Order: sequence, then C-alpha cells, then structure tokens
Amino acid sequence: MAKTFHHIGLPTHDKQLNEKYIADTKVWVTDPADHPYRVEFLRFEDDSPVTGPLRDMPHVAYRVDDMNAELEGKEIILEPFVPMPGLSVAFAKEDGAVIEFMKFEDGATEFSHLQQADG
Repeated sequence: MAKTFHHIGLPTHDKQLNEKYIADTKVWVTDPADHPYRVEFLRFEDDSPVTGPLRDMPHVAYRVDDMNAELEGKEIILEPFVPMPGLSVAFAKEDGAVIEFMKFEDGATEFSHLQQADG
C-alpha cells in the first residue's frame, strides 16, 4: 500500500489568508500547498455538521492509492466522501490520532491540480 504524507490539519477560530469555503461541511480551509510546513487550517462555522475529533483535534493526511485497503480494520470516524471532483477523503482514528486518507484521481496530488483539470 502506497501512502505519502500530504499535510497536517489544524482547527482554528481565526480567519486565515486565502481560505476557501466548503458549503457541505460549513468549514473554511486553506490549501496546505501554500504553507511552508504543509499546514491546512480549518475554521468551522458554529452550525457545521462536523463534530467530535474531526472538529476538535488536529489530523495528519496521507495520499493513498487504495482507499478501501487503507481503511480496512480501522476505526472510521468519517466514511469516504468527495469534497471536490477528483478527490475522495475519509477519516479514521488510530492510536488516539485522527488520520485523513486522500485519494486523488488522474495523477493529481494537490488541490490546484484538480482546479486546473476542472478549469
């Protein structure tokens, strides 16, 4: 199973430069490719449907080739979903840590690659 580090996600209450709004989850996010240490900031609206460890804890994200294989036997806290065309993500909890698994399609490895493909 190929797994490559992608970013660290940090919840915040402070507005961030260049954050983008994800309507389905009511969260503002930054692109980790724009941060020198690959940090993604997440700012949740009060009525965001995201609760629990996804909202309260930082997470580490990995690009994966096979989402199903990576999730097998893990404590799933958010089933796979598609936040943007060409990207599926899921969250699990392992050893007390929140882990995000990201499967990019068509060779993309960053959010901007997807935007260019869609643009």
